[in-house]
Amino acid sequence: MIKVDGCKHTYLSSARVCGVGSFAYLTVRDRLPTILTKVIDTLHRNKDNFFKEYGKEGVQAEKTAISFLSRLRNELQTDKPVLSLTDNAEDSEAWNEYMRRQQDLMEDGRPVSWFKSPWLYMECYMYRRIQEALYMNPPMDKFDVFKEGKTQSYFESQQAIKTLCTYLQELITNMENMTEIQLRDSFLKLLQISLWGNKCDLSISAGQDNSQKSSPIDSLPDLQRFILVDDSSMVWSTLVAAQGAGSSGKKHARVDIILDNAGFELITDLVLADFLVSAGLAKQIRFHGKSIPWFVSDVTKQDFEWTIMQTMAANHKWMSASGVQWKHFMKEGTWSYHDHIFWTLPHEFCDMAVDAADLYSTLQGSDLILFKGDLNYRKLTGDRKWEHTVPFDQALRGFQPAPLCSLRTLKADVQVGLQPGQAEKLSSQEPDWMTNGRYAVVQFSSPCREQ
Repeated sequence: MIKVDGCKHTYLSSARVCGVGSFAYLTVRDRLPTILTKVIDTLHRNKDNFFKEYGKEGVQAEKTAISFLSRLRNELQTDKPVLSLTDNAEDSEAWNEYMRRQQDLMEDGRPVSWFKSPWLYMECYMYRRIQEALYMNPPMDKFDVFKEGKTQSYFESQQAIKTLCTYLQELITNMENMTEIQLRDSFLKLLQISLWGNKCDLSISAGQDNSQKSSPIDSLPDLQRFILVDDSSMVWSTLVAAQGAGSSGKKHARVDIILDNAGFELITDLVLADFLVSAGLAKQIRFHGKSIPWFVSDVTKQDFEWTIMQTMAANHKWMSASGVQWKHFMKEGTWSYHDHIFWTLPHEFCDMAVDAADLYSTLQGSDLILFKGDLNYRKLTGDRKWEHTVPFDQALRGFQPAPLCSLRTLKADVQVGLQPGQAEKLSSQEPDWMTNGRYAVVQFSSPCREQ
């Protein structure tokens, strides 16, 4: 379905295509083939494990999947037309319909291809094709080709995780004696830790080590000046307002967290969620992750459960105590994990009300939605060539299910909501400020503020 005046207007007029020399072009030319090569290598290194678990069938599946992925890498590098998905999965038709929609928008009837199509679409498409290679080759269809990197990131961030869990437990111990100002300051600190946890993104480093080794708490004062937009106080005000009197005195506030990376970043999100519940700022936390392995380090259900179990089993008093509490929150239903195929489609979020009405309706029940990371920001804003001063509300193009906040370190060249002259000053000082991961934003939008 294509609308002229709605969210689904002409993509190519403002969507970022992989033009020669652009950041999008360099990503598709250099980073994506590197990721595919690492996936192929991972399958090859696990050949013996596939044989032990599945016998000759497992070895044959590994060979066929590697052959599929090698062809995919060649298609990418030689700018071949995009192919329809053939795995008959739950989301296949949605993907193929999206490709037809893109084809209708191509100039002169050119085929949709890797270097002549919107970057957001092509990047998402590659990860879905990786999954197709596995879907088409059972018994490997449940294998997570990115699990090793996510596991390594968690273990290499141990010291930072211990520090953060210790800090959390100290806060909880002293919570009854905190004034509202102290509570607010603690919240803002944990919100910033969750923000900077987003630096640990394996898709940006093409799978190279990107763990957190320094103390996340001690780093905060030095990082403050790198936050280009900071709407943290609005997030706090929204949480406080959600405590307003309901029929039974206090409203049962609900916070939804749209997760990004596993490893240290997920720990920062869990710590923030623990604080929200322990401080009485939220009664319910709904975590939203990916239904398939995605963008190298994105959280799946298996990653989420594994992280809690590993933290429980840690040989560290406060890490273990945190993990035990998180397991309890899950068991009693205070926390819950959800996935939906929409999160691993190429659609912009302004498509959600039409293309995933059930998910949009679910999010409308939230008092606050936190969107973590760069990919979520790109989908919130349509990954378009916005002027940097365009208001965040406007860039959302009608996506307003509930009050929402983007917590994002900049790793792609799209950014809105800046002050006049701010982007120009940054560009003169640091030409790659939008892609080097040094800068961040906390950007808030509420339906009542929609412009």
